[in-house]
Amino acid sequence: MTDPVLEPDDAATPLTPEEHEGLIPSYITLRHELNEAEQANILDAEGWAFARKRNVLDEAFLKSLHKRMFGRVWRWAGTFRHTERNIGVAPHRIGVDLRSLLDDSRYWIEHDTYPPDEIATRFHHRLVWIHPFPNGNGRHARLATDLLLTALGRPRFTWGRVSLVDRGKTRLAYVAALRAADGHDIQPLLAFVRS
Repeated sequence: MTDPVLEPDDAATPLTPEEHEGLIPSYITLRHELNEAEQANILDAEGWAFARKRNVLDEAFLKSLHKRMFGRVWRWAGTFRHTERNIGVAPHRIGVDLRSLLDDSRYWIEHDTYPPDEIATRFHHRLVWIHPFPNGNGRHARLATDLLLTALGRPRFTWGRVSLVDRGKTRLAYVAALRAADGHDIQPLLAFVRS
């Protein structure tokens, strides 16, 4: 029999059995219970994150943000993954690729390489592409991107105006836009983030 929390879900990166052992609340036995616990943790983290100005383009902050978002649910929150995934860079590349993204983003901002929305969209895409954590990467990248936008004096993205955790056509549009960006076409993602 499969574990209902580990059942395949296109809204989440599959966890290894070892990563699943990092689940903290013992009452969670179903996927919807996990989603609810994570969402409550994320809402608290969002309040913390927007309470004052943050340096989003800092590796330590990004780890801290992930820990704030998932730390009451997963013991591994805030730590980079050590396992291969069907998405993301190899685990040994996470630190290097993340530093490259942060350096590139600072350069884009300093030199007005792109308009602020495009800087944030490119940042988001690359952070999702790196996929630094065992799970929660999309939600983490969206919150980090919104923090970057506010630091750039822009309103938060609307992200299709629905929860992207749930399956549906909006999530499919988001994933399709990310895949287009993987192929070096950023336009669908630029359109999606303000839809």
